[in-house]
Amino acid sequence: MATPEENRTLVLTAFDTLFNHRDYAAAEDFWSKHYIQHSAHIAAGRAGLLDLIRSLPGTLRYEHQLALAEGDYVMLYGRFTGTGSPAASVAADVVRIENGKLAEHWDVLQDEATRAESASGLPMFGDQFPPDR
Repeated sequence: MATPEENRTLVLTAFDTLFNHRDYAAAEDFWSKHYIQHSAHIAAGRAGLLDLIRSLPGTLRYEHQLALAEGDYVMLYGRFTGTGSPAASVAADVVRIENGKLAEHWDVLQDEATRAESASGLPMFGDQFPPDR
């Protein structure tokens, strides 16, 4: 059984491999063949995830700000940019690990607010606002 820190490292490496390097063959080694996808934005299974990423521009990038692990679960707080949408997506992703593979996923996504859109006056990700759209 992997430690929470090993699971954290696994998920961060998997996200970097798929979203930043677009290495689909390597990504298949990280995601379970029986992957369960709970996201409302992604089709079922590992194929649904890989097909979505293939359909996005080559400018897609993922960066994380926070990665927490407890038992077989890892929660990432990060940002997806270069998706072709006017705003970046800030995401909370929860991943369950089983047998050393990403086995199940949930997410909450929100468009990143500019300074003008932020009621709190604080950025949603990092310490700077994105440029106004």
